[in-house]
Amino acid sequence: MAVSGCWIVLLRLTYLAVSSVFAFMRLLPMSEVDKEIEILTLRHQLAVLQRQIDRPRITAADRAFLATLLHRMPRPRLRQLRLIVSPDTILRWHRDLMRRRHADTSRRKRAGRPPTRRAIQALVLGLAHENAWVYLLSRSLISS
Repeated sequence: MAVSGCWIVLLRLTYLAVSSVFAFMRLLPMSEVDKEIEILTLRHQLAVLQRQIDRPRITAADRAFLATLLHRMPRPRLRQLRLIVSPDTILRWHRDLMRRRHADTSRRKRAGRPPTRRAIQALVLGLAHENAWVYLLSRSLISS
């Protein structure tokens, strides 16, 4: 289940990256005044939505995107931004992402014991077979 969830997050991040590239390409021909107007409009819409929604639903892909985007920004600057979560939450999400990433890379690829070589298996089975005959022979000598 964790592997499929990881693929969903990667797919979602890819989608967000591609859509961000297209949004950036759309901004290239715009003037600075038009960009500022759009930013102010988007901020106002965000403020309206924040008043209407008690608690926004944030997906794992949203968390990963925000944490990756904002983790390098200094805390004072983060506190100036209008975010739907607190700056400490974003930094915690980033720590969780890094912890999960390092846990995944350090985990063994296959669970359980490593497989035993065929030569060793044959040797052990041969010894067990020989010892079984010795055991049966000694048992018959003791009982007689």
